Amino acid sequence: MKRMLLIVFGTALLAATACSTTKTVTANEKKEESAPPPPPKEVKKKKYLSKPGCVKWDDLPAAQKDEAENNYVIYRNRLKVKDIKGAYEFWQKVYKTAPAADGMRKTVFLDGVQFNLDFYKQTQDTAKQRQYVNQIKRLYQEAIDCYGEAGYIHGLLGFDLYYNLYAHATDQEKYHHLKIAIDSLGEKTPAFVINPFTALLIDLYLKKQISQAEANKYATLIPRIIDYGLTKSDEKESFKIVADYAPARLEELEGVKGFYGCDYYKRKYLDAFRRNPTNCDTIMMVFSRFNWGGCSKDDPDFKAVSKAYAANCQVSTGPSVTGTVGQAYQALREGRYHDAVRLFDQAISETDDSQKKAKYALVNAKIYFSYLKRFSKSREYARKAAKFRPGWGDPYLLIGRLYASSGPLCGPGRGWDSQIVTWPAIDMWNKAKSVDPSVAAQANKLIREYQRYMPSREEIFQRGYKEGQKFKVPCWIGVTTTIRAAP
Repeated sequence: MKRMLLIVFGTALLAATACSTTKTVTANEKKEESAPPPPPKEVKKKKYLSKPGCVKWDDLPAAQKDEAENNYVIYRNRLKVKDIKGAYEFWQKVYKTAPAADGMRKTVFLDGVQFNLDFYKQTQDTAKQRQYVNQIKRLYQEAIDCYGEAGYIHGLLGFDLYYNLYAHATDQEKYHHLKIAIDSLGEKTPAFVINPFTALLIDLYLKKQISQAEANKYATLIPRIIDYGLTKSDEKESFKIVADYAPARLEELEGVKGFYGCDYYKRKYLDAFRRNPTNCDTIMMVFSRFNWGGCSKDDPDFKAVSKAYAANCQVSTGPSVTGTVGQAYQALREGRYHDAVRLFDQAISETDDSQKKAKYALVNAKIYFSYLKRFSKSREYARKAAKFRPGWGDPYLLIGRLYASSGPLCGPGRGWDSQIVTWPAIDMWNKAKSVDPSVAAQANKLIREYQRYMPSREEIFQRGYKEGQKFKVPCWIGVTTTIRAAP
């Protein structure tokens, strides 16, 4: 009986245990079944730079996509080996099917511009040239429509119109595109925009085709762009070239009364006075520029310059300080440069002394050079001075400086067009010491300094010239010289 009870109890216990175990497993299973499945992995969509509607490879069916990618690789490789004709054939196929390429680069549009530039340069047919110009403009606009960056693209177009397609656009049109670039990009404007924009700004302003307010706005902005480029951009070497050109061109506007205000002249000339507070030439120059810039006589810096002028400078004006010569020097000191030139001209006509005539003519030459920035007029008066006083070297020294300073005016500041001005400059300095041994030391110093800026032998050879060959320098200089290489 006891055995039977134990069996029954044990059987019940096992059954209970089995029941309990079975119930627990079922609960766990139900728990697992009710848990939400893990979220699917997020598939990141490609972030394209091209705008919707601008066809790229990924917009094409698989077979066409592969073909477009292959055509792109083929034309780019052929470009690398200068196979322009073969590259253009495959470029056309890419351009027709997927001009946005992979949606990350505007290469197809810009390569199309380059193809058309090459074709433009290879023909003299004006009708075909106009066709290529129109295609270039269209491709640039399509690049803007597809990828944006309007400022940068307009800068490229303005650059091409200025340097490559200059006969097919007005200066106003070139200026318009470059101005869009500067207005859009500000201090981050790329280097290639600055030199052509500066040249156009000055030319259009002097022709009265843009207002003084507009010209002054950009004449103030350009130095800031250059400073940013030299210190913070990735184009520091390119901005060094710009810095050799644009600031020198902007100085031309100093010859326009009222274009720059007092602050401009103080920033530019006050340090020269502080370094040489007793040098009369420096004092007169700073005093005159402050007057020209409209500085107030109560300005503390102007007062300091005026005091130094009274203490260190005495101008010989002849027997009568109220005479024409005295009035001329007074006008010069006060920054009334046009009055000074007129009065020195009058003084020349009032004397029979050739030495005085030469002196007054050379003063006028210096006024036109240093203050009014009119180089051809400066040379005209320097030649008059040399004619009035044969055997005087100073006029030729000045003409040499005029030529040597014309690199930014006649070229980009560097390179062939800017270097060739050194040849006539050195001619003038050699002439100065040949007619007047007293200026030989000064002339030799200038020659040694500028010889290194002459073109190299390699550049002369590459351009099809030979050393010793006669060469007419263009620009305002317009004289014939002898080709020489840098030592």
